[in-house]
Amino acid sequence: MALCAFYAVWGFLLEVAVAFGPVPRITWKHKEVQLIHFNESKVSNYSTLLLSEDKNVLYVGAREAIFALNAVNIAEKQHELHWKVPEDKRAECVMKGKSEQTECRNYVLVLQQLNDTFLYVCGTNAFTPTCDYLNLISFELGGKNEAGKGRCPYDPAQSYTSVMVDEELYSGTYYSFLGSEPIISRHSHQSRLRTEYTMPWLNEPNFVFADVIRANPSSTDGEDDKIYFFFTEVSLEYEFVGKLMIPRIARVCKRDQGGLRILQKKWTSFLKARLICTIPDKNFIFNVINDAFILKSPTLKEPVIYGVFTPQMNNVGLSAVCAYNLSTVEEVFSKGKFMQSATVEDVSRKWVRYFGEIPNPRPGACINNEARASNYMSSLNLPDKTLLFVRDHPLMDDSVTPMGDRPRLVKRDVKYTQIVVDRVRALNGTIYDVMFIGSDRGALHKAISYENGMHIIEETQLFPNFEPVQTLLLSSKTGRRYLFASSNSGVVQSPVAFCDKYTTCVNCVLARDPYCAWKPLEASCIDIFKEGEMERSWIQDIGGDASSCSASSPVPFPPTGTSFLSCVGSDSPPSPTSTQPDVWSSKDPVKVMLLPPFLSDQAQHVSVWGPFHLFCQATGPDNSYFVWRKNGQKMKACIMEQSHMLLDGRGHVLSWVKDSVSENTEYRCSFISKVGNVTSEVLITVENKDSSGQDAWTKEFDTWRSAISEHDKMMQNWRKTWETCNKRNSL
Repeated sequence: MALCAFYAVWGFLLEVAVAFGPVPRITWKHKEVQLIHFNESKVSNYSTLLLSEDKNVLYVGAREAIFALNAVNIAEKQHELHWKVPEDKRAECVMKGKSEQTECRNYVLVLQQLNDTFLYVCGTNAFTPTCDYLNLISFELGGKNEAGKGRCPYDPAQSYTSVMVDEELYSGTYYSFLGSEPIISRHSHQSRLRTEYTMPWLNEPNFVFADVIRANPSSTDGEDDKIYFFFTEVSLEYEFVGKLMIPRIARVCKRDQGGLRILQKKWTSFLKARLICTIPDKNFIFNVINDAFILKSPTLKEPVIYGVFTPQMNNVGLSAVCAYNLSTVEEVFSKGKFMQSATVEDVSRKWVRYFGEIPNPRPGACINNEARASNYMSSLNLPDKTLLFVRDHPLMDDSVTPMGDRPRLVKRDVKYTQIVVDRVRALNGTIYDVMFIGSDRGALHKAISYENGMHIIEETQLFPNFEPVQTLLLSSKTGRRYLFASSNSGVVQSPVAFCDKYTTCVNCVLARDPYCAWKPLEASCIDIFKEGEMERSWIQDIGGDASSCSASSPVPFPPTGTSFLSCVGSDSPPSPTSTQPDVWSSKDPVKVMLLPPFLSDQAQHVSVWGPFHLFCQATGPDNSYFVWRKNGQKMKACIMEQSHMLLDGRGHVLSWVKDSVSENTEYRCSFISKVGNVTSEVLITVENKDSSGQDAWTKEFDTWRSAISEHDKMMQNWRKTWETCNKRNSL
């Protein structure tokens, strides 16, 4: 049975890896779109971004440097400041066993807007975290050199997050040189608070995000503003071989002042809960949160929390996006059950649900009108019983479940690292949440959910060297919507849409991009948010219905110069550069017309094992289709087809294959229709290259192909064994 269980796991992983993940409709390579770059020589680790939309300035924190850039064009540097480590501090850091070239530098990790005149900035400062005030007029530091302990990590590799709320800094980081004391704290000249240094409060957390949600000003309950923290930590409540990671959301109240005798200078409102992101019918759990984003918009009844997740043992290469209503979160904190540490069978202590009496006022609750009515005017007035309870019971037993009880998006072969979300109103008035998701390979996915499911509009390669996206910001300023992404080597500015890349009406509509619409009078695909007034004649359909496009529109080829992640599941072809030929002017609705196969660059030769796309197109009766043969053998894999009804009743069919060959190969495409079949052929020749590295590369490629083939055989054997085990278990 153990063997069967082992095979069952592998069979499931195989099923998961094959089944999940919509494919981006189109992929923009780094050089195919207009991206604006910023980087300075001898500067690295552009890890922190802060956007001031009022001033149109993007502030960048890097290793030993801070920059102010024009947010409309980040290539324009407005100010720079070099914040280096003094020699004595660097020597002291080296004496403690740290690297002089990497760790004993100053990594600027905290950039927060204090007010109109100053930024509050913190750096690691050679394992001696230091904070200061940056004057935005002179762009000079104030020289305060405050101890940054608890606000900024010692080690630049340690996790951290921060948010400034009403000139008070809320941070999640590590408090000690050894990185052994996690802390969520508030830095304030009036009331400094922090978490207890105990495992029930924080257990080896990896902080990813923090933000504030203001109380509803029209509410009559007198609620407080709340600050939310997102992190992954080692589980207390579940037993597991090794360390089981759990994604958490925690929150504290802005007006918390700590306790009078118990929890002095400690949070009295700190509570945390598990975030659920699973595929219920697969029992698959995403238990590591990599980033979060809180969408706040006047068009929303309440804020929505988006998180990007991966499984702890991500050997199947999956990522997910889950979304949560704020009311669901608050329901858990305000009405949910608590957990407690208890001795089980007189042997060990475990965390179990607490069934006892809950003190009043409710532990962890913010001071509101109900508490004030009972004469609890601040946390300093709370009774000891409430404070003792929240000290010992910071963990909720109830979990926060996602909207729809499942992920918004599950994607294979990618690790998502960052997310921001924009709220966009399409031409028909429907509002869409557009997700921009960065990956550990420098790619950016733009995705929306609509009535028929999830659609990844496009993938953009932001960084040429495939570096991870470390930080992602969105500017939603009217008429100036941009994305800003940072990596180790620099910062990139990207528009939210590449509408002008779509040169035909059908391409523009099939993109299903709520930012884009076809403008018939100008015969161009436009960004509707850059136009003065919207016009009724514009064409847009997020469902992908292009029937409103004019009959004079060219054949629906996507824009020139695009490539695809995969030939499996793609919903549109890559880009052949040919335009619609004159041969399509025939009005005969039953006559079959076929063009010979052609490559996207109109050549008839390819490189050895170089991937290419080969196209065939024809017109004829409805329900016609293509059959492909390669050297006389029928092809079944990597074949895609797209059909389009012309206004005269004929059907236009475009079919393409993705392939790679090592020798000259003959391809035939046969157009099968009810009025007869037509076949055309082409000989694709392989270029001869005398490069000394070509043979070695080809041999290496063959080795990989052989290894993959053997792996596929092994997986198939495991699947068969697993199915046999299932049959035995069902007997």
